[in-house]
Amino acid sequence: MAETQVSSLNSAGNAAFDRKAFFALREKLQHVQFATVKGEPFHAGGSVVFNLVDNLASATSALSETTDVTPVAMSDSQVTVTLVEYGNVVRTTKKARGTSYRNVDGDAANVIGYNAGDSIDELARDVLVGGTNVTYADNTSAGHSATSDITSADVLASSDIRAAVAQLRGDSVVPMMGDLYAGMCHPDQSVDLREESGAAGWNEPINYSDAVRRFRGVVGVMDGVAWIESPRVRLTADAGATTTDVYDALILGQECLAMAYSSSESAALPQVVRGEVTDTLRRLVPVGWYWLGGFDIFREEAIHRIETASSIGAN
Repeated sequence: MAETQVSSLNSAGNAAFDRKAFFALREKLQHVQFATVKGEPFHAGGSVVFNLVDNLASATSALSETTDVTPVAMSDSQVTVTLVEYGNVVRTTKKARGTSYRNVDGDAANVIGYNAGDSIDELARDVLVGGTNVTYADNTSAGHSATSDITSADVLASSDIRAAVAQLRGDSVVPMMGDLYAGMCHPDQSVDLREESGAAGWNEPINYSDAVRRFRGVVGVMDGVAWIESPRVRLTADAGATTTDVYDALILGQECLAMAYSSSESAALPQVVRGEVTDTLRRLVPVGWYWLGGFDIFREEAIHRIETASSIGAN
């Protein structure tokens, strides 16, 4: 008696497809959280100006009993954040939506949402690494003074951190996380710190204060800095000597970064926008994100960059 088997039916034994989408690996957004200075929410104009009032010089001379005090002039400076439009868009077709076994519109919204955060975080990072306070790891005592001097031996060391923290404290920079400065290092840099310090120098994140816990990604404390380990830290391939990859570790204090945005046309963070369907048969549906804002360094003294190699980097 003939039997109907899988091999005799075109419709049986075919592959089954999981309808859930698995997206590319994603790292937590980090740099935007350091924009602790923000423009007033109601603003109209092409830029936002922040005013910094300078301190007066110390008055240490005794006053004369019979002579009036001579007034001194106050002074100030300004930080200007220019508002710029940013955005991205994808567009799905009616046929793709009608024939796909997945939710194409849902996938598009997910991808666009992450792209918005990813893009804004990179904008904030690029401003932070543009600070003028920079030191170059120099474990060969060669007197490095530029990125191109970094060799494969010049990995991040605790001495680099202590020198940067001393400069921040000497400039009266207020710590970012309670009594700790905030540090950003690449996982490749973290390897070298952990191997140098061991358990004695690197404290794991146990029972941190609320001031520390409100920041994402803290993995440990070392030399007065609460360290965030993230692949979002800038890595510049072949920027050092003999094609050594260079990493930009950051140590940050309060008011290091300013952010401004247009509250009339945008928001504090990018917004997902469903675009107008304008084609004749209404088949093409756009979805994107939009932000009208910007970042700038607020206090140069509150940013210290340490450029290093890594023992496990491409050297």
